[in-house]
Amino acid sequence: MSEKFHGLTQAEADKRLKEDGLNEAPEPEYNFFKEFLSKLWNLSAWVLEGALILECILGKWIQSLFVLLMLLFAAFNGASKKKQSRRVLNTISHKLTPKVAVERDGKWIKIDSKQLVRGDLISLQRGDVLAADVKMVSGKIACDESSITGESKPVKKNIDDTAYAGTTVVEGDGLAIVTATGKDSRSGKTINLINNSAAPGHLQQLLTKIIYYLCLLDGVLTLVIIIASFFKGGNFDTFINMLPFLAMMFIASIPVAMPSTFALSNSFEATRLSKEGVLTADLTGIQDAANLNLLLLDKTGTITENKTAVASWSDLSDLPDKDVLALAGSATDKRNAGIIDIAIDEYLKENNIPVMDVEHFTPFTSDTGYSMAEVDGHNVKLGSFKQLSLIDKNANEAVEGINFKAGRSVAVLIDDKLAGVFILQDKVRKDSKAALAELKKRGVRPIMLTGDNQRTAAAVAEQVDLTGNVISIHDFDESTDIDELAGIADVLPEDKLKMVKFFQEKGYIVGMTGDGVNDSPALKQAEVGIAVSNAADVAKRSSKMVLLDDGLSSIVKILDAGHRVYQRMTTWSLAKLARTAELTMLLTFGYLFFNYIPMALNAMVIYTIMNNMVTMMIGTDRTHITYKPENWNMARLAKIAFSLAAGWTVIGIAFFSYLNMHGWSHNSISTMVYVYLVLSAMLIVLITRTRKYFWQDYPSKLVGIVQIADVALTFILALCGLAMAQISWQNLLITVVVALIAAIIIDLIYQPVMKNR
Repeated sequence: MSEKFHGLTQAEADKRLKEDGLNEAPEPEYNFFKEFLSKLWNLSAWVLEGALILECILGKWIQSLFVLLMLLFAAFNGASKKKQSRRVLNTISHKLTPKVAVERDGKWIKIDSKQLVRGDLISLQRGDVLAADVKMVSGKIACDESSITGESKPVKKNIDDTAYAGTTVVEGDGLAIVTATGKDSRSGKTINLINNSAAPGHLQQLLTKIIYYLCLLDGVLTLVIIIASFFKGGNFDTFINMLPFLAMMFIASIPVAMPSTFALSNSFEATRLSKEGVLTADLTGIQDAANLNLLLLDKTGTITENKTAVASWSDLSDLPDKDVLALAGSATDKRNAGIIDIAIDEYLKENNIPVMDVEHFTPFTSDTGYSMAEVDGHNVKLGSFKQLSLIDKNANEAVEGINFKAGRSVAVLIDDKLAGVFILQDKVRKDSKAALAELKKRGVRPIMLTGDNQRTAAAVAEQVDLTGNVISIHDFDESTDIDELAGIADVLPEDKLKMVKFFQEKGYIVGMTGDGVNDSPALKQAEVGIAVSNAADVAKRSSKMVLLDDGLSSIVKILDAGHRVYQRMTTWSLAKLARTAELTMLLTFGYLFFNYIPMALNAMVIYTIMNNMVTMMIGTDRTHITYKPENWNMARLAKIAFSLAAGWTVIGIAFFSYLNMHGWSHNSISTMVYVYLVLSAMLIVLITRTRKYFWQDYPSKLVGIVQIADVALTFILALCGLAMAQISWQNLLITVVVALIAAIIIDLIYQPVMKNR
């Protein structure tokens, strides 16, 4: 059938590419103003806007200006980081451009889909994502057009029907002529496999809870202050005068920098991974990698090399050996050759077996278990012995002398009679044993999945030191001891989704590697779905991570990236909770004990802005890699953070009390408390970012520069009396010494606790 249709010459294709341009739709321009406005309409912004209105009503114009600047900064910064994150993902997305089987100069080759032009003859099979609008000229397919119509039911495409860019072939195969490319195609969005608007991952959902904890704390302490003020003889005017301070306590709790820190850390790691051979299609895949504790691994192409060779051939027919091999070669897929097709074709080439002209060819599908060709008056089937033995009932008797344990078997049926069996072997990758050992060292349990039989799978598991039992999928059930499981054999692609869900129900955070069409649901279901380098387009689109290099080593890099994001977000969470709790408790207890809030309102606003500048940079901080899956425990994080806050608050109250009892003025105390809070906030970041003592480690350049700038500005404001009461060098030095002593005492207690965490 394919002989009736021919593609373009390379010269014609180059000419049309020059005329029409690359097969890519112009991406919609990022609207910064629209994104900026959207940042003014969310929970954090509403709190700031409410505080702004309150400050204006009370006539606190300087404070109102500060709050307005904070609100605008949060919106500007959020929109900027969203633009940066999108730019990173868009850069990565172009590396995920699908490959297309196209006929050029009479030969079938695979090219980047951006190079497609009108008139190209392309081959379509199940799992392909169409990169252009096409007209079917041979075969039948069914397409999932939900990406452009919203309808999930597959739409059948026969000869002369048009199939559209961006849709996925879910059934059948055929040839098609490209009719429209790029912006001229119906969808206009054909090549981007990146999910730019991924659902929040486990980490992002958990961080959102921090807002709730902080607002709850502020609400309780605010209520305490209000009740105490009336018990101390206050009236309604007293309450009104305290409103600006109470509003600022809530403002200080709002994690203005959280979205920026989160986006910065994820995009930072996505860029880093792209340089290390891993493309990020969904940022939640990076953050969930830190929690990964079970990884389902395809044997072929992941543990073993993505190259299979014929180890032996057994002719079981009455025909000459060369004739049987030539007929077998007719049933290999020449347009979209898989690893088995390539192995058999190379074996035939080595033995000088000629290529036969095929009258009709049907590619392999997992439903049939074989490919089929009509050639020279014969019907030839090539595929799984298990499947083909169902057709030839006498097949099992003919193969008694064949050692199926030696490798993967591929049977040949000629006119529905068993004619021969290939034994193919996959070579174990040189890095597999070391990479699997590294995964186990990091607390990840690797389980090998393969369609091979149990004996073949067990032999591979032994070569790579996968200790435990290798069982058949038929023996896998609820009672299976997962801790003693090394591999599962006889696995069909459709079994994988059930297995991912099974392990998730058991409480595991599941990673999975895959390459085929039927792997897609399981890849999408897994917390960390990883498409290997030779994966089908639809598998790549369903995954969160895509490997550019073969083998397992890149998966270790994904784990490292996840741990780095986890460590930065742990630092952010602990620092935010601790310093906010310290601020609110210090001001609350100061009022209860000494009848005034020991910090100027202007200083409180400046303190809030400075803290957000530092925490925003945490997304770039240096980290250490841990060797066990992380486990987000919000209650434990809150306990640690509030313990830190309690330590700083106790020392701060003691310092505050000493100043009050020894004649320092309220104005001087207010500025000294401000300096103490700024220094404690900077030191909390240094303490929580490492498992060493804070003086034994140093932060990233950006974090260090911003911290130094914040401290320098704090000293200038305090010494010059800008926006607060002026203090002397002696008072500044006293405050610095107290803060450093407090940090050393707290860290001496904190680090042993964290090392056992």
